[in-house]
Amino acid sequence: MDDHQTQDLVKELVHRLLSAAESSGGGGGRDAGGALRFAHRLLSSRLAPAVLPDEHALAESIKRRLAASGRPDDALAFADLHSKLSARARPASLWPLLYLLDSLSSQRRAAAAASCLPHLPSAAPPRNAAAGTAPGAGGRPASRAHGAPPGGVVLVSKDPDNIREIALREYTELVLDETEVSEAALVRDVLYACQGIDGRYVRYDKAGDAYDLPDGIRVPRSTRTLVRKLCELGWLFRKVRGFISDNISRSPSDAAAEVGTVAQAFCSALQEELSDYYKLLAVLESHSLNPLPTPGSDSGVSGNYLSLRRLVVWLAEPSVRMRLMAVLVDGCRGLRGGAMAGAIHGHAQHGDPMVQEFMARLLRRVCSPLFEMVRSWVLEGELEDVFAEFFIVGQPVKAESLWREGYLIQSDMLPAFISPVLAQRILRTGKSINFLRVCCDDSGWAAAAAEAAAYVGTTTSRGSLGYGETDALEALVVEAAKRIDQHLMDVIHKRYRFKDHCLAIKRYLLLGQGDFVQYLMDVVGPELSEPANRISSFQLAGLLETAIRASNAQYDDRDILDRIKVKMMDHGDGDRGWDVFSLEYDARVPLDTVFTASVMKIYLKVFNFLWKLKRVDHSLTGVWKTMKPNCIVSSPFYKEGTSIRAQFVSVLRKCQVLFNEMNHFVTNFQYYIMFEVLEVSWARFSDEMDAAKDLDDLLLAHDKYLNSILEKALLGERSQGLLRNLFELFDIILQFRSHADRWFERIYELQLRGKGKPKSKSKEAGSWLDGGRKAMIQLAGELFRKMGEDLNSIAKDYTVSLDAFITQLPMQQHIDLKFLLFRLDFTEYYSRLSSNK
Repeated sequence: MDDHQTQDLVKELVHRLLSAAESSGGGGGRDAGGALRFAHRLLSSRLAPAVLPDEHALAESIKRRLAASGRPDDALAFADLHSKLSARARPASLWPLLYLLDSLSSQRRAAAAASCLPHLPSAAPPRNAAAGTAPGAGGRPASRAHGAPPGGVVLVSKDPDNIREIALREYTELVLDETEVSEAALVRDVLYACQGIDGRYVRYDKAGDAYDLPDGIRVPRSTRTLVRKLCELGWLFRKVRGFISDNISRSPSDAAAEVGTVAQAFCSALQEELSDYYKLLAVLESHSLNPLPTPGSDSGVSGNYLSLRRLVVWLAEPSVRMRLMAVLVDGCRGLRGGAMAGAIHGHAQHGDPMVQEFMARLLRRVCSPLFEMVRSWVLEGELEDVFAEFFIVGQPVKAESLWREGYLIQSDMLPAFISPVLAQRILRTGKSINFLRVCCDDSGWAAAAAEAAAYVGTTTSRGSLGYGETDALEALVVEAAKRIDQHLMDVIHKRYRFKDHCLAIKRYLLLGQGDFVQYLMDVVGPELSEPANRISSFQLAGLLETAIRASNAQYDDRDILDRIKVKMMDHGDGDRGWDVFSLEYDARVPLDTVFTASVMKIYLKVFNFLWKLKRVDHSLTGVWKTMKPNCIVSSPFYKEGTSIRAQFVSVLRKCQVLFNEMNHFVTNFQYYIMFEVLEVSWARFSDEMDAAKDLDDLLLAHDKYLNSILEKALLGERSQGLLRNLFELFDIILQFRSHADRWFERIYELQLRGKGKPKSKSKEAGSWLDGGRKAMIQLAGELFRKMGEDLNSIAKDYTVSLDAFITQLPMQQHIDLKFLLFRLDFTEYYSRLSSNK
């Protein structure tokens, strides 16, 4: 339908309405031209009803009104017609039609009510009476339309003389009388304030820290409040611009040293947002050049004018963004790097989609340097952190400490969008690359990193990751860690034979190679019996090589055997070689990452304990060799008279019983140490070693292996009392060996005397070997008596120490020590013995 048809239809509708009014007896002589112009003005106006277009609610309201007025049949008919018409009109809405019909019905009811009260002056609006002779409105009285009811309700909507515009002009003149400054000047000053510039009237007040109009300027209170509200944007802009100026306006090197690359990226992002803000202000400046319209002077005025209220609408969204930037600026002062990115990320958790989109755009710029550091660290092992902004920090250390102490996580620099678990993976991945490059002299990690990047669909180039791609970052880190750690494990196990070295330490430092240990005891025993300050470490090294060549150790890899060395510990004045002798294993790079100096001290502690245990066992073996039955039966004292024979047999029996008790304890305890402790711990360590996926797992498995040995072998902190009792037992056994050597040496000399073959050629008078047979028997009796007393004393001390040791075993927390108690006292002999005391 074109405009001509519409105008014809409107004209026909006006004529019909006027004809109907004249035929009904209304006032005649209506101006058809004026009515048509009034209709055109109504139809072309942009006024809209101040209600929400809800068709269903309006239909229900009409039905309720019909039912309440006693017309239920009309209500049902309306509902039926509405449903049929809605079905045909879909998807169009019937709300405009229903609203028109409802408005006409309401107007008719209002006119009927006004006709019933013709003489009430309060029915007319006060402003109509006041506007009848309004000065400044052209002197035209506000006349009433012909035939209109005197109530005044219909007059406003059908007033051809625009009383509303007259009232607006009056209000405008009143406002101008109260204002010294035009609105156009205030708009211009507000725009200046939004740029941080003082205007003619609106200036920055340092005392109040705000832009405001001086108190001497007379403006309406509403206008002053509106100006203050608009100038808040300028105050926010001033704060944001000041932050940027503090970090960018100085020299680039000084600025970077002060805040770093992340803060520079933040300032750049803020500057970019302010660029869009400047563009908006330029548009508003052009609009402010257009004159402001006044009521009744719409013609010839551009619609792109700018008033204070329009400025509120224009600046609503920029104010939200500027306020958010000002909050970020306040929250980021004094922060750098990951801490700054985390603080900004905290403000991104917002329900407003506009704020979310703004923060995401800002964070993509801010986090770009941080994600580049992560990419470089994960894929290249490079720590490009000149200004200490990254959450991983490196420090100069030796190669053996590179893995444990070379790189650490700064928790205060870890942003919230990177979880601690992901941060640990990032740290380990870069550490693995640096460990391979520095300690292993390997470059195979580069291929593994490239494969990981290709697998997750990213590249190794810069800018491949950014904020909002945390899932992609985590996928890249997980895949890179998996491949690089696998390559590291292959290098450690295959190229550097880590398991072979662990096994060599177990065999030689933990004395698991039995034939080697036995032969070493035999060859170094005489040498170690000397005072420590008279022993040569070079001579011991030669004896070590002899023990290796005489045992199955000679078939081991030469590289492993060359790492076994003799070490003499610090010694005091009374120390013997047994007290200071030890073996050490030379663990070179990269194995010294696992076998650090502190770890080797633990191995040395375990070796000294095992070496003392082996020495005790070796001593008891020596006692047994001198007490063999064939040696005893062939002794001439066994064939002597009843008295000396009984004394000899009694002493030997006591010695044999004490030996058996000591041998029972040492054998069972040595079995417990060598099998229940060392072998079981090794089996578990071997399984965990094969299952380790990265170097941290390997280090953890090795630490558990050592701790298990220390706790189960009574070397832990909680077993120090029990260990002291054990060493007392060892000392008593060694004392028994020393006495036994001296006793049987004297017995052997007496036997030679009886056969006429004195071991000593001394002819000195009074020598106990110079007497006859009777003197020999007397000396033997004295010797056997002294042996019996010494044996009783040693047996008593041994029983007391063993009872204290066994009594403390049930109080130990480790379950394996209870099995040791069962092995030592499986007949409950010691338990009954201690209970009878």
